[in-house]
Amino acid sequence: MAGDPISRRRFLIVGGVAVGGLISGCGAWSTGSEPAVTSGAPSSSTSSTTTTLASPQLATTEVPVATTSTEPPPPTTTLSPLVAIPVICKDAWGSQRPAGDFTTHSISRITVHHTAVELESNRRAPARARQHQAYHQSLGWADIAYHFLIDAEGNVYEGRPVSAVGDTATDYDPTGHLLICCEGNFDRQQLPAAQYEALLRVLAWGTVEFAIDPAAIAGHRDYASTTCPGDDLHRLIAAGTLQEDVASALEGQEFHLEPICGAEAVDVVAAIEGGSA
Repeated sequence: MAGDPISRRRFLIVGGVAVGGLISGCGAWSTGSEPAVTSGAPSSSTSSTTTTLASPQLATTEVPVATTSTEPPPPTTTLSPLVAIPVICKDAWGSQRPAGDFTTHSISRITVHHTAVELESNRRAPARARQHQAYHQSLGWADIAYHFLIDAEGNVYEGRPVSAVGDTATDYDPTGHLLICCEGNFDRQQLPAAQYEALLRVLAWGTVEFAIDPAAIAGHRDYASTTCPGDDLHRLIAAGTLQEDVASALEGQEFHLEPICGAEAVDVVAAIEGGSA
């Protein structure tokens, strides 16, 4: 299994570094069909002290000593540290062009998924992203169903545009949902710490970007008949642990997406496939 599993204890992000609680394994390979999406377009003192000193030898002589500062007091607030979230552009991981039109929407909630396929080696993660997209397009969908995909080492992959409604083979309408998917089957395996950290960062960015209360983050199974995103991961959602960790991550930190494209992204993907990233 790729990455180090998370032990059974809570973790918080501090200074942009997170470690996580036990989690174990949406349906990129689920059966069923969806109608093709055909409509729409894609589209933050003065500290003045006068001291009268009396010399023991010259008791009648007063020597006024004044220490005054005209400098303003230091500021009591500081800027929040800005945490970048690298996102691998679609071209770099080998994405195909959209196979149809998108339906546009406005994000109002965030939903967590898993792919429901065990990932034994993270070197396979870019290939998995290509497989997911190919399968989804074979269902008549325009693109990979998710807006972001996160691998076992915490690498984040660009999916379909966030302005486009996602797709699902289950019985709910994903309109308005930001779909964030973790690569793996968390009914059968534990989510590595690096993957949980990246998930928290993307969730933290999404809650601010779309003005969503972290308490409103949910799992796929909260809207449809599915085990996604896996029992152990969903247990964190049901207990409010994931939501609390996202809220804690936002204390004193700001998150932004940093697209990694072109030759730099190609090098990153090569490193992932080579086992060094």
